[in-house]
Amino acid sequence: MSANSRPVGVFDSGAGGISVLKTMTRLLPREDFLFYGDDKNAPYGTKGPQEVRALAENAVRFLLDRNAKAVVIACNTATAAAAESLRARYAMPIIGMEPAIKPASGCRKGGIVLSMATPGTLKSEKYRRLSEKYGEGVVPLPCPGLMEFVERGILDGGELRDYLQRLFAPFQDQKVDAVVLGCTHYVFLRSVIASFFSKGTPVLDGNLGTARQLQRRLTEEGLLAPEGQKGTVTILSSGGEAFEKRLKALYDTPLMEELPGPEALQ
Repeated sequence: MSANSRPVGVFDSGAGGISVLKTMTRLLPREDFLFYGDDKNAPYGTKGPQEVRALAENAVRFLLDRNAKAVVIACNTATAAAAESLRARYAMPIIGMEPAIKPASGCRKGGIVLSMATPGTLKSEKYRRLSEKYGEGVVPLPCPGLMEFVERGILDGGELRDYLQRLFAPFQDQKVDAVVLGCTHYVFLRSVIASFFSKGTPVLDGNLGTARQLQRRLTEEGLLAPEGQKGTVTILSSGGEAFEKRLKALYDTPLMEELPGPEALQ
């Protein structure tokens, strides 16, 4: 197998990275993708940095053993904890996630930006640097337990809405100009999250930026899939066959809003 024909490895602590995978397959339809959901060790967001780094290292080795030509860390927590050490160790392209604080900052009109993320992401050095640069008016909002709704297949309903009602209650009298989805799981909840804010309030994620960065790095390294190759998607899980079936079902579930059209992905 030529280097160009090898798969792109993608991993997350569970199901959230499926939302990133869907965007990448839209942007790079010729690529083969191998997704690894580490359900057995989810969630990462409440674990310490050292433990997350060890889990990320295991995931990368799993993907390398299956001939990955590049790796996408489809998890904000794992990116913050492990991306730098992984890049120092491996020569292949390693792409991470970044909360969409920079684009959200351009949406401010005197109000605040809510930055929803796991406690692990919000405590990270990477997030601190990003916030220092673009974080004026950004309010970090830790969301312990929110990703588990997606893991359980709950994408709407009373239990989820009650959780979000409590989460957003302190901001009901404030002007919210934008919301950042700083965890890949939250993308599947975009519509229900948006329903708590004024119509038209931007609800932003970093998925497309990550997909574009993958495209740039594969181009720079001469690793783009060859013309005529029809891309495939393989989904595996540390949690066994039942989790793999659930991840595949989620991959087949439309996102809560349309992905950008082909012209927006160029």
